Amino acid sequence: MLRKTLFALAVAASLAACSKSAKEPEAAGASASATAKAGKEGDAKLVTLQISPEDTVSVESNALASGPVITGSIQPERRADLRAEVGAVVVQVLKENGEAVKKGDALVRLDETSIRDSVNSADEATRAAQQSLEQAQRMFERQKTLRASGMVSTQALEDAEIRRNNLASDLAAAKARSVSARQQLTRTVVRAPFDGIVSERKVSNGDTAQVGKELIKVIDPASMRFEGLVSADKIGVVKAGQPVLFRVNGYPGQNFNGKVTRVDPAANAVTRQVQVLVAFSEPAQPRVAGLYAEGRVEAQTSASLMVPPSALMQAGDNNYVWRIKGGALSKVALTVGTRDERSGLWQVTSGLASGDLLVRVPASNFKEGQKVELSAQKAVASASATAVAATKGN
Repeated sequence: MLRKTLFALAVAASLAACSKSAKEPEAAGASASATAKAGKEGDAKLVTLQISPEDTVSVESNALASGPVITGSIQPERRADLRAEVGAVVVQVLKENGEAVKKGDALVRLDETSIRDSVNSADEATRAAQQSLEQAQRMFERQKTLRASGMVSTQALEDAEIRRNNLASDLAAAKARSVSARQQLTRTVVRAPFDGIVSERKVSNGDTAQVGKELIKVIDPASMRFEGLVSADKIGVVKAGQPVLFRVNGYPGQNFNGKVTRVDPAANAVTRQVQVLVAFSEPAQPRVAGLYAEGRVEAQTSASLMVPPSALMQAGDNNYVWRIKGGALSKVALTVGTRDERSGLWQVTSGLASGDLLVRVPASNFKEGQKVELSAQKAVASASATAVAATKGN
């Protein structure tokens, strides 16, 4: 009897242990499900953003300049294309491209051998004409004396006078040829017409320079200006004195300011563009001629809402910003207009109102309705609470 009782107790204990082992995995699975559910609920909850005032920007109305586009190049106002005035061989080129020159400096020397021979020949002809004239003058004086005494006829005296006058004319012509030959001799040395730099050397030693051949170019880098072109259908709003904001290739990220000095009265017959000359408004200007430039003539100024480019986000062809309103973020679609080259801001034509507070540099993980707390406000509240507590403690 006792043995049966012990066997029954052992069987009951075994059944109880099996039942407990079977329930433990079920409890573990239920616990894991609950944990996963709690994690999802935590992820779904939006985190409150802490933003400082420096990370926000207020939408304000600013002056927006508008006007026709102007394109062209930077060119010197003072430039000289020096050409050969006599036909001769190039003996020496004294200046290279980029070298500074002073007014009167010799730039190119031409062979003067033949021209100096012409000068010598003209001088000899002048001396011969001078001697002939002096002899004719003496002959005329003698004829005049003899005519007074009745020893020669009136015709002989007139012939002597005519010969003297002809030789005087020959002497004047010989002197003119001599002066011309000397001028030709001076033209064998090409000199700088003003202070500047050599921009282009077009000959070398040994070249044959015909009359009119290009030899060398000199420019004044201090006289640079913007020689631009404006479409003829926009030229009606362009006037002298208007400001121009433009950029120059070779000077990235730098804007130049200028003023319209002259508008060409005639449009190009082929391109239908009108040339506009723009003077630099500041001493800082490019020192290299021929650089491409592009800008805008600020013919009109209007007030418009503006936003910085850092606040703009793009989704395909759409633009939007993140606005802070009521302590939460909201995604606002907007339409932008033109970009102000002077300030870099974009014009807003619709979607925002003056005074709207935007995130200056939005993040890609912002969510609609996400709570926002300005850190400066929290710091002020904490300081106020500290001050109150200190007052109570005293």
